[in-house]
Amino acid sequence: MGIFHGESMQAAKEVGTVGQEIQRILANSPALSGALVGISIRSAETGERIYERGSQTRLRPASNLKLLTAAAALETLGEDHVFVTELYVTGLQVGHVLQGDVYLKGKGDPTLLERDFDELAASLKQKKVKLIHGNLIGDDSWYDDVRYSKDLVWSDEQEYYGAAVSALTASPDEDYDTGTIVVKITPGNKAGSKAEVKKIPETGHVKIINKTKTVEAGGHRKVDIERSYGTEIITVTGTIPENDEQVKEWISVKDPAGYALSLFEKSMRKQGIKIVGERKKGETPVDANLIATHRSMPLSQLLIPFMKLSNNSHAEILIKEMGKEAGGEGSWKVGLKVAGNEMKNMGLDMKTIEMRDGSGISQVNMIPANEITKLLYAIQEKTWFPAYLNALPVAGIENRMVGGTLRKRMKGTVAAGNVRAKTGTITGTSSLAGYVTTKRGEKVIFSIILNNFVEEKGITAIQDRIAVMLAEQERLLATGR
Repeated sequence: MGIFHGESMQAAKEVGTVGQEIQRILANSPALSGALVGISIRSAETGERIYERGSQTRLRPASNLKLLTAAAALETLGEDHVFVTELYVTGLQVGHVLQGDVYLKGKGDPTLLERDFDELAASLKQKKVKLIHGNLIGDDSWYDDVRYSKDLVWSDEQEYYGAAVSALTASPDEDYDTGTIVVKITPGNKAGSKAEVKKIPETGHVKIINKTKTVEAGGHRKVDIERSYGTEIITVTGTIPENDEQVKEWISVKDPAGYALSLFEKSMRKQGIKIVGERKKGETPVDANLIATHRSMPLSQLLIPFMKLSNNSHAEILIKEMGKEAGGEGSWKVGLKVAGNEMKNMGLDMKTIEMRDGSGISQVNMIPANEITKLLYAIQEKTWFPAYLNALPVAGIENRMVGGTLRKRMKGTVAAGNVRAKTGTITGTSSLAGYVTTKRGEKVIFSIILNNFVEEKGITAIQDRIAVMLAEQERLLATGR
């Protein structure tokens, strides 16, 4: 990677009209008044820098930090890595009665769905267990008990993107927003009645207080869904007109392990298995008997919902999993150290990077745009790179698990189906970084980070215009050819 030698020296000269076009785009973007701009563009074939502006300035990357997390996870864990969930029992079984406890041990799987708990419960039924004289115990000790990254804003804790992190957790659907439930509101039978509120999946772990009202068709629609801080109580208020469309919102739970355990207990009831004891948390004894194991999809497949949909919880779980596997401790402290070491091995200057979490939600994360393009260049030689590239959102492709967060952007341009890039958005921050192929077939790496803007309108359009301009180039790398 000798191409990076001396990158603290004077920036490479702009090639052709690329620099002029970028300057024109930026100059005609009033939303950037008073904002910070970091842009780094380099050849994907040689690593040569094509254009840069503020590329050495440390800026907040938002979810572009996931580019680092994904690369570190693939390097540390491997693309075939799976997360397992284990079912143990203690005591003795006499006939249909188990005189002992049942332990559900989570090892970080963020993709557990209700049907997976059904399968685990079915393994008990196969052993002809109908009654358990003992407790149902959830074991989330694979990771530490710190649920939130250090800079997460408390008001984000109820949001799906700020969900608590646990080694034992569950997801409501195949978006795999782990540690959340879906609250679905539909109009009541007639005006004046309460709206119908459902939980998906249905669980007694979360309590819903319904303070809604159905109003006449054409009336005002305003529905608020809020989980009381530090509780598992969700209050739904507001109005919804007759015959209106349903409202759906993903709300995090406070205790993911308790949530998962409630779903498993529900699955056991469906199998006709009754539990006499309590439902609680604890650690699995070393002499417990393993009776069933559920395996997640491999990391190469998990990367798709993680990166396409920019799943924060997946990022934080991967950080803790790296810490557990490579450092012996499933914590942010150890996991971030492991990730940082991997980035250093890939050529990044970690002295200029502040990595406080895996998702990019922290406003304290900082990285220069040039370090992002360094990474995207270096990883192309990795055996796992095809899985990484496949997980990036593709501009203008409507399928959510292909286009992801770029599915509505750059449609009808030469960048559609071409640009593969990770988006990033938090307050005052927008980023886009990835790969694009020019008309001539030259592959280019780019990173665009915009910080400290006040007006959000038009910000992503600036990034899109730059990406489209790169895709339209007939001859980009004129020098040295």
